[in-house]
Amino acid sequence: MFAQPNSEVYIPDGSDPADALARTTYLCIAAHQDDIEIMAVEGILRAYENPELHFTGCVVTDGHGSPRAGKFTNVSDDEMALIRVEEQREAARIGKYSAQVFLGYPSSEVKKGGNQALKEDLKNLIRQTRPEVLYTHNLADKHATHVGVLMRVLEALRELEPEELPAKLIGCEVWRNLDWLSDEKKVVMDTSENKELQAQLVDVFVSQVQGGKNYTDAILGRRAANATFYASHATDKATGLSFGMDMTLLMMDKDLDPSEFVKGFLQDFQENVAGLISATR
Repeated sequence: MFAQPNSEVYIPDGSDPADALARTTYLCIAAHQDDIEIMAVEGILRAYENPELHFTGCVVTDGHGSPRAGKFTNVSDDEMALIRVEEQREAARIGKYSAQVFLGYPSSEVKKGGNQALKEDLKNLIRQTRPEVLYTHNLADKHATHVGVLMRVLEALRELEPEELPAKLIGCEVWRNLDWLSDEKKVVMDTSENKELQAQLVDVFVSQVQGGKNYTDAILGRRAANATFYASHATDKATGLSFGMDMTLLMMDKDLDPSEFVKGFLQDFQENVAGLISATR
């Protein structure tokens, strides 16, 4: 179905792969195993236990470069890749995903343009799933592979026909919070429900958590902090929020430069900070 020999389409409930992809409502295309559960939990929660909604995850890279410590210190790259894939399969089972796709590309091939096979794989995936919402990384993420995945997703989307595009493209938080976006331009995603499931979805990545990263507490803490600090003059209306960057216009306008697009958000932030300083002199 996809170009790399180590690619895979895993279906937790054993359905026909084509059917499982076609029923997708929410699609997340992420760089690494565990990124999906960090950034696209809104879609996971919406589809969980709802027979009318379906979530599909896609991991682009192969997991060979994952950090390792503790009992995983001496694990080889090939062994680590297998461990990371199985951890992601378990997350898909716990979250009741419709499908979990592994494209299996080395990170080095994702961070540069011109990879025709990857672009065709992404176009193929989006055509087969036809999601209403596509979650991916945001332009202000500080991880190069994350930004590379976003750029490859944009390249693929811009070659699709209008009827093949999702209704919304959301860039999500992983390696940089998006609380700095102006409130009127934030995509605000309520993650108040089912905190136990949210924790389980991250805890399953034992190779990373035991490798020295307390992702579970950090992610749930970020969502709680987003909810509390979202409005300074109002009581909390949610116990968890994730923020996103609406990148739908980038998908629709093929001539819009991503760098210029994100500069608009940065300019808004700069003007907001300077305005508050000026107003209180």
